[in-house]
Amino acid sequence: MKVSWRTELPQWIVIAAMFGLAAWAWPRLSDPIPIHWNIHGEIDGYGNKFVGLLLLPLITLGLYCLLRLVHLIDPGGQNYASFTTALTVIRMSIIFMLAIIYGTAVLATFGNNVNIATISCFAAGALFMILGNFMSKIRPNWFIGVRTPWTLSSKMSWNKTNRLAGWLFMVMGLFVIALGVFQTTWLLILMLAIDAACILSIIVYSYRVYRQDPNPAGPAGISPENQT
Repeated sequence: MKVSWRTELPQWIVIAAMFGLAAWAWPRLSDPIPIHWNIHGEIDGYGNKFVGLLLLPLITLGLYCLLRLVHLIDPGGQNYASFTTALTVIRMSIIFMLAIIYGTAVLATFGNNVNIATISCFAAGALFMILGNFMSKIRPNWFIGVRTPWTLSSKMSWNKTNRLAGWLFMVMGLFVIALGVFQTTWLLILMLAIDAACILSIIVYSYRVYRQDPNPAGPAGISPENQT
């Protein structure tokens, strides 16, 4: 895939800013530092500076490289050209979400009055809704989208399942945002239960559609009938 400076440069700047913030904060903090907060925004875990300051920037960089280069190792790599815009939006959304959470965590580590639980839930909920909006635009591949044995064996199952997953992701996003607003344990339990139900529904639905497909064929570059 071609590099678009308009979309890639902002991501590079954000990732560089995360490492820059880590470099600035490193000499100003002493181990241990806060690394985890509960749903009420209260510190409930401590760790060393590597975990608190460098782990998330490294994860962000790794995810960027993986999502940027995954088409090179995907047997269905030829399909990526048909959903370049969707993949770019998804990649940018993930990078920006992680950067927002990281910046908020660093602010909280220095004792600033920020509610990291609220901000993290809003950022994660927004990511779920963005993913949901673009799920139906993802074409068959082996790494991105809903990949069950049945979506990878039926174009019909892939298309319908990812469309359903898009709607369910948006529902899950709304519950994550609600958790950031109300920050109650019962809502956390409800959200986890709904997430589990949505995931199970997606899996079952992919199988049912596969069974209804009169001509199932591997949609991601490798057809099952060609395998030994």
